[in-house]
Amino acid sequence: MSDTPFYCPDIRENPQLPEQESHHCIKVLRMREGDRLTITDGRGYFYDCILTEAHPKHCVVSIEKEIFRGKSWNFSLHIAFAPTKNMERNEWFVEKATEIGIDEITPLLCRFSERKEVKSERLRKIIISAMKQSRQAVLPCLNEMIPFQEFISMPFSGRKFIAHCYPLKKEPLTQTYKKGEDALLLIGPEGDFSEEEVQKAIEKG
Repeated sequence: MSDTPFYCPDIRENPQLPEQESHHCIKVLRMREGDRLTITDGRGYFYDCILTEAHPKHCVVSIEKEIFRGKSWNFSLHIAFAPTKNMERNEWFVEKATEIGIDEITPLLCRFSERKEVKSERLRKIIISAMKQSRQAVLPCLNEMIPFQEFISMPFSGRKFIAHCYPLKKEPLTQTYKKGEDALLLIGPEGDFSEEEVQKAIEKG
């Protein structure tokens, strides 16, 4: 039995592993029919299953038991960040954000952004892998890249924070954020947010 769960978002409706997961199950782990495995749907559930059809492209399983393992907190943490030029740093960032339990991740396109686009599919694979490796059952939401001005105009009911290097009044996050509050944190590009972006964010609350 594998210690790392497999990911299958529609396991209830279709008890069959996706092709990539099937390949890993059969070709890498050498699992056989009758072996036990754990699957998560990324929506808060783990499933104890038995492999009933061992095929490298479409493994079929039988669900023996489902276990709810949703978030252990009832608030939302959203990080919006401007991706760096070095893609490996962005991949590391979303991996660690997933491991610590961030609920939503949004890439931002800012005035000083050095990276104007990101490969969302690649980042999504990193997030899925991090969820599985950390044995979590809730997959963070990864949004498409969005212009800064458009993003800050979107509604958000929780606390909002923006990290910047300008000489404005600031307080440590540990002193202003109270555990249990919904929170949105904005992180700028390598050249920081522009002064105009910071001012507009402050005006938006």
